[in-house]
Amino acid sequence: MNLRAVFAIPGDLASLTGGYAYDRHVLARIEGLQHLPLPEGFPFPSRAALDESAACLAAVDPDQVLLCDGLAFGALPEPVLKSIRAPIVALVHHPLALETGLAPEVAQDLAALERKALEFARAVIVTSPITRDLLVKDYAVDAARITVALPGTTRASRARGSGGASPHLLAVGSVVPRKAYDVLLDALNLCGDLDWHLTIAGSLERAPDHARALLARGSECIHFAGEVTSSALDALYDRADLFIMSSHFEGYGMVLGEAMVRGLPIVSTDGGALAETVPDHAALRVGAGDVAALAQALRRVISDPALRKTLADASFAEGARLPTWDETAQIIAHVLKEVMP
Repeated sequence: MNLRAVFAIPGDLASLTGGYAYDRHVLARIEGLQHLPLPEGFPFPSRAALDESAACLAAVDPDQVLLCDGLAFGALPEPVLKSIRAPIVALVHHPLALETGLAPEVAQDLAALERKALEFARAVIVTSPITRDLLVKDYAVDAARITVALPGTTRASRARGSGGASPHLLAVGSVVPRKAYDVLLDALNLCGDLDWHLTIAGSLERAPDHARALLARGSECIHFAGEVTSSALDALYDRADLFIMSSHFEGYGMVLGEAMVRGLPIVSTDGGALAETVPDHAALRVGAGDVAALAQALRRVISDPALRKTLADASFAEGARLPTWDETAQIIAHVLKEVMP
């Protein structure tokens, strides 16, 4: 069966975020899946962006499948969804309402919008079992319509580390409230008597006011690298001695997979899918938003090279078991073919 499908993705596909990386890998690996660009601005599109998106989506041929990225899909109002003639498959990285920093009424409106949108999807693809469970519990989606397609990983050489006496810490992800870098800086402030250096690699443009507030707290031990190229990020992973994930919530946490395939010891919160992305023996895990617990975990790992080695070995072993992008794409392709008219 030849696949006839389009993948509707809002904004710049080249953006260096986990969600866009997932979409790029899927597009590159599924034969017959075509990219359908949608305007920027989602999940809060302008009137013009919404009208343009509505026209693009309504024009998809009904004998094709429309795979729609959740950043846009969850924000589409009912009249737009009713105008779509093609069968819909929704890709949900994480529910839009769970983005940290939203006003309660905004989060409530987004949740209601996404709940209604999901009624129009013939099938739903999610990136973790926890996201599946959230959609079943809070969004009234039948579990039988949901397929989990874990993000793949690209195999990489084991990280060599900094080679110095001062451990080099690495965190990767856009500087937005959900990543909780403010919590991380508070925790590291409690470890000021230890010798360490931190690099945070991620866009400073997605929440500029939040980023400026964090930059003002910087020091000679903390470097905000901004958005970096893939080769520069590879170099940061290779020189790191410890990987940190401080997020309040993640739909999966793809950078944890990148850290694991390189055999980095990990300190992570349990926000969302982070509670299960890395096995307990491969990381020290703490409650999301708990500054004291994060500081205690960081202190243990920074000050104990033997513990770092134990965690690193476990991380590397688990990284070898992670799915590849080819496996991820095969799962998604199967869903699309099942839905195709």
